Amino acid sequence: MHSLQLAPVNSLRGEVQLPGSKSISNRVLLLAALAEGDTVVRGLLDSDDVRYMLEALKALGVNWQQLGDSRDFVVEGCGGALPEAAGDFFLGNAGTAMRTLSALLAVQGGDYTVRGVARMHERPIGDLVDAVEQLGAKIEYLGEWGYPPLKIGERADSKAGPVSIKGDVSSQFTTGLLQCGPLLKTGLQIDIDGELISKPYVQMTISLMARFGVTVERDGWSRFSVAAGQKYISPGEIYVEGDASSASYFLAAGLVGGGPVTVHGVGKNSIQGDVAFADYLEKIGAQVQRNAHSIVVCAPADQKVLAFDEDFNAIPDAAMTLAVVALFADGPCTLRNIASWRVKETDRLHAMATELGKLGIKVEEGEDWMRVHPGPLRDGVSIHTYDDHRIAMCFSLIAAAGVNVTIEDPDCTAKTFPNYFRAFSALADQESST
Repeated sequence: MHSLQLAPVNSLRGEVQLPGSKSISNRVLLLAALAEGDTVVRGLLDSDDVRYMLEALKALGVNWQQLGDSRDFVVEGCGGALPEAAGDFFLGNAGTAMRTLSALLAVQGGDYTVRGVARMHERPIGDLVDAVEQLGAKIEYLGEWGYPPLKIGERADSKAGPVSIKGDVSSQFTTGLLQCGPLLKTGLQIDIDGELISKPYVQMTISLMARFGVTVERDGWSRFSVAAGQKYISPGEIYVEGDASSASYFLAAGLVGGGPVTVHGVGKNSIQGDVAFADYLEKIGAQVQRNAHSIVVCAPADQKVLAFDEDFNAIPDAAMTLAVVALFADGPCTLRNIASWRVKETDRLHAMATELGKLGIKVEEGEDWMRVHPGPLRDGVSIHTYDDHRIAMCFSLIAAAGVNVTIEDPDCTAKTFPNYFRAFSALADQESST
C-alpha cells in the first residue's frame, strides 16, 4: 500500500483555494435533478462521493453535461419524476448519496437496489427506512437488518400523517426526508425523536431547498414541515461553496504552524455550519480574520494554544481536526457529544484514539467523548487511515509538531479532496516527500 512520509516543518503559511463542498454538491445535484428547468451548477466537487451521485442520476435517466474541462455542469431537471423506475446502484462509502437517494427512490417507487462497500453495509440506515415505511414505502434489507444493501419497491405517500425519526444517529436521514417533501401529495411533517445532531447540516439543506423555491417551516429543531403543492424550480445557476470541513485542516495549520494561512472558498457568508470551526480556533488562541469568501488564521503572538473542553455535536467532522490540534495545547483537551463519529466511514472515535495513542501520549475514550493529554510526541509514527479521508487529512498537522509521520494510504482523500497533500505541502517551508 502506498504511504506518504511527512517531514517536520518549521512553519505553515500561504493561501489555499478549497474544492467544492461535498455536502452542497450532492444536495444541489439531487435538487437540480428534481427541479423544473435546467440548472447550471458551478464549482462542483471532483471526488469519489460526487461521482457516485452523478453516475446514479445518469442511470435514473437524469441528463447532465460537464462544460468543457471546468467543474461546471448543466443538469436537466425532471420536474419531480425520475425517468427510470428500476436500477441497481453502487454508491461506495458515500453516506450522503446512500441516505438521500434511498429516501428519494422510496418516494418515487419502482424496483431499485442500493448497495456500497463493506463499510457502508455497517453504517445504520434503519431509522430512515422506518420513516419512509411510515409513508407506505416497501423496503427490504438484503443483508443485516437495519443496514444496507436495500431493495426498494412500492411508492411511498400512500399514508398520510406526520413521520417520526430519531435525531441522534445521522442528520442525513432528516435531509433525505426533507428533500422528498415536495414530491409527496400530502406534503410532509417530520417530528424529531430526541436531539437532532449536526443541526447546521439540516439548516444547509433548508437553505438550498429555498434556492430551488421550496419553503421548509420548522418548530425549533423538533419539527419540520413542507407544505403540499410546492415544486422545485431551477434557480438557473447555482455556485457550490468551498468545502468548510476541508477548510478545517488549513485553518488549523494557521494556528499550529504559525501562519498566516488564507483559505478561499468559505467565509462569513457561508451556509455551511463547519465555518464555526474558526470560532473554536479563536477561543483557543488563534487570530482569525473573516471575510465574505475567505478566512485567515495565524497563531497568537505567544504561540500558545489553550486547552479546551467543548461540545462538538454541531460540527462532528471538523471536530476531528481539533482532536489533533489538542496535541499542541497547554493542557488536557476534551471533545464531547461526538457519538456520531462511531457510524461514519469508520468508527472514528476508536480510530482517532488509537492513532493518537501511537504518538506516545495518553488518550481517554468514552462512549461519546475523548480526552487528549498533550505531551512529547514519538517520532516516526505510521498512521493507519482506515480508508477514511478525514483521518488522513487531520493527521497531516503532526508535521508542525517537529516529528516525522507517515500517512498510510493517503489516496483515500480522493473521497472529498484528491489533491489534499499537494495543497498541504504548498504551505510548508519544507515539502513532504514520498
